[in-house]
Amino acid sequence: MSPEVTAFFDPVTSTVTYVVADPQTSRAAVIDGVADYDPVTGTLSHKSAQEVVDFVKSRNLTVDWVLDTHAHADHLTATPWLREKLGGKSGIGEHIADIQSYWRKIFDMPYVAADGTPYDRLFRDGDKFAIGNLEVRVLHTPGHTAADVTYVIGNAAFVGDTLFMPDYGTARTDFPGGDAHTLYASIRKILALPGETRIFVGHDYLPDTRKDYRWESTVDEQRRSNKHVHEGVSEEEFVKLREERNAKLGTPRLLYPSLQVNIRGGELPEPDKNGAVYMKTPVKQAG
Repeated sequence: MSPEVTAFFDPVTSTVTYVVADPQTSRAAVIDGVADYDPVTGTLSHKSAQEVVDFVKSRNLTVDWVLDTHAHADHLTATPWLREKLGGKSGIGEHIADIQSYWRKIFDMPYVAADGTPYDRLFRDGDKFAIGNLEVRVLHTPGHTAADVTYVIGNAAFVGDTLFMPDYGTARTDFPGGDAHTLYASIRKILALPGETRIFVGHDYLPDTRKDYRWESTVDEQRRSNKHVHEGVSEEEFVKLREERNAKLGTPRLLYPSLQVNIRGGELPEPDKNGAVYMKTPVKQAG
């Protein structure tokens, strides 16, 4: 089965949101929706997600699922807003509970239940569900975080931040719960899919060697030419390369606001006593 895939690229966060539709039934899923947040002014809007809503309605699609591949650290998820506009159930990997347990302590958010709330379904490795006549299979693919999943839908795989385009490589593994050895094993699981499987990545950061953004490759292309983890790269070689790369990366611009919202499935933190909602930034003492 070959799903119809339509991509929406957010240039501010370099994130790709996907609408995945069954052409036979017009049932669909939205994967990794983006909410627009300006950390300087504190302004939250949904211009990016509105483009997705407009497309879905123009095609008369029925949304069964609004899915996240993981708790994003570089943008606020638009999952609850998209559900309000389009319907459908929300879903994410079951290990979101581990992410909630860690970050609720960092942000002093005791009202966050470390049980996957408020997502409607928490997927385990190997779980299956349907989008119309399309079967979806869930792969637990941790390493970037402990909770990442890949959605294999017909002949397409939506890998989130696990893999990027072959000329960019792979995801960082220096977040809490991340691990380069684990990522290597997860990538090998993805690359064990049939070679013609289409790979849809969660970001494209446009390397200097390319002029146009891209987000689709194949398993065969990744096996041949992914600069970090092509065939023949050993686990030890990959871990060394990945950890050296991690050490050169800065903190994502939206790390703290993203996680405060995304561990709640896209809901904002609870209002303070004055009724206002605040984002917290932990202070680190230099030196």
